[in-house]
Amino acid sequence: MFDDPQAPEWTPLLEAAWKAREQAHAPYSHFHVGAALLTTSGAVVGGCNVENAAYPVTLCAERGALSAAVALGLKPGGLVAAVVVTDVPQLTPPCGACRQALVEFAARLPVLLANRQNRELHRLEDLLPHSFTGGHFL
Repeated sequence: MFDDPQAPEWTPLLEAAWKAREQAHAPYSHFHVGAALLTTSGAVVGGCNVENAAYPVTLCAERGALSAAVALGLKPGGLVAAVVVTDVPQLTPPCGACRQALVEFAARLPVLLANRQNRELHRLEDLLPHSFTGGHFL
């Protein structure tokens, strides 16, 4: 279902990600990012980056969307797809911290990267090979 970056199933996620991006708080980098997640319950949850003068406190769009989804009841295994949008020429994948946070909920998550001209589809397991998960505690 989410195997083609041009498939119409991506439309609600792309719309939610672009809408969230409009709310980004990026007064320092001016790099606005939007993200959206689709859960197994059918919820589409958006998030945007929120910068802070103390840079380590900055929250990425992907983790913002993930936090909102968890607040709505998301459990591990409950993610279906993710979208990350920026308005820069080079498509922007999730940072390492966001990849690690997402893998907790779906290792094979399809992740669509998009800007106004292009789309590129990845699997989270390819973006974060050999990820550290709760299975390592067993």
